[in-house]
Amino acid sequence: MHISSAIFHCSAPDLDACPDGSLPEFAFIGRSNVGKSSLLNLLAGEAGLARVSPKPGFTKMINIFTINKNWRLVDLPGYGFAEGSKKSTRQFNKAVSAYLKHRANLSLVFTLIDSGLTPQEIDLEFIGWLAQNGVPFVLVFTKTDKITPAEVKTNITAFMAAIAPWFVQPPATFTCSANTGDGRQALLGVIEEMMTAIRAETPAEPEEKPAGPVTRKRGHDLDRPW
Repeated sequence: MHISSAIFHCSAPDLDACPDGSLPEFAFIGRSNVGKSSLLNLLAGEAGLARVSPKPGFTKMINIFTINKNWRLVDLPGYGFAEGSKKSTRQFNKAVSAYLKHRANLSLVFTLIDSGLTPQEIDLEFIGWLAQNGVPFVLVFTKTDKITPAEVKTNITAFMAAIAPWFVQPPATFTCSANTGDGRQALLGVIEEMMTAIRAETPAEPEEKPAGPVTRKRGHDLDRPW
């Protein structure tokens, strides 16, 4: 997939403030400090698209970007945000939960996991929540340049073993590094594949009729487990 344009659309405090559902959305989420903003910039090919901060939990809104004028990239607040009041944390979690459960045009969630860590309870809890609520997702293990390939493999194997009881078929996994660019094409390929499926199942509208919201089942039979 070639990215020809990446434009900031809006920052929404909650689901009601999100834009219309006319374009498919691909959301990215992970524990604070997992490298989400750096990965989003890598995917979009825009160094300053998502603001990168050394302070964990910088993203506090649902940030939405329009890509190639035909799909949206959604930067969700990181779970496990530790700064600020507990009330603010609850509000962030409530907004993210509502978006993930009720956003009709959400096509797929890319859940980011730090490949340099052994399985973390907060990540496992979040994956369990996604599974219980039927949210389509894949796993993206980040920062693979920070440790050896053997360590990456060991941590991924341990993580997949921990979540294995929850799935008949395990979720698809990918690895990436925002520093080296590894994984970019694979992740964009997932989006391109899903966009192809969406276009195939969406009836063409007459030119004189305005395009309405995308209404379809979430998830697609693409020989993948999401």
